[in-house]
Amino acid sequence: MSDRIVDEEPAAVTHTGPKGVINDWRKFKLESMDQEALPPNKRELLRQMSSPHKPRDSCVGGFNRKMSAQEYELIKEDDEKSLRKYRKQCMQEMHERLSFGPKFEGVYDLDSGEAFLEVIEKEHRLTVVVVHIFKEGVQGCEALNSCMNCLASEYACVKFCRISAAATGAGERFSDDVLPALLVYKAGELLGNFLAVTQHFSEEFFATDVEAFLNEYGLLPEKECGPGADEDEADVE
Repeated sequence: MSDRIVDEEPAAVTHTGPKGVINDWRKFKLESMDQEALPPNKRELLRQMSSPHKPRDSCVGGFNRKMSAQEYELIKEDDEKSLRKYRKQCMQEMHERLSFGPKFEGVYDLDSGEAFLEVIEKEHRLTVVVVHIFKEGVQGCEALNSCMNCLASEYACVKFCRISAAATGAGERFSDDVLPALLVYKAGELLGNFLAVTQHFSEEFFATDVEAFLNEYGLLPEKECGPGADEDEADVE
């Protein structure tokens, strides 16, 4: 057996502790900056900082030397902005890993009983589905449709749908006196069945009234930040 020692590049190690977080941050900072727009000395400094391994001897100064005041001034101006961006990316990745479910835009119109069953049975298991069953000309249906539009813009993770009573294929079950109706599902299970739901509201009602009603039964999740929210507000402190 040979005693010769082979000088090999150490294999990359993925850390999950504090060192791993620091290395991930360094790598993110390097990749997120416009390298071509940086002066050579700053570009080289960031390259050294982003490496989790000790550089080869050919690197001037070495990685373990102390950072000079000039070098510190070169990088600190970008740290705050880059750190905010890094935090936001981490939160998005965590959101996906925890499977909070998909997001939706607007109210979905269902045109048949089959479409009605499909949205209940095949939607993501964590998604709350709110279905408005309506009929044109029935008091309260038009106003409730407007409320659904408002709530859909504020609760992106809730799937709001509407379907006419005739399109359900069970119009005889949804006579005018039980409309408008709100049905709430999650993972295929009926959580709320509210017939003639407008009887719980005053003659003139708004989206906030419908929201409060659904929250009273614990049927709405936490409200998420809508599109256009300030990025700073979404950061984790």
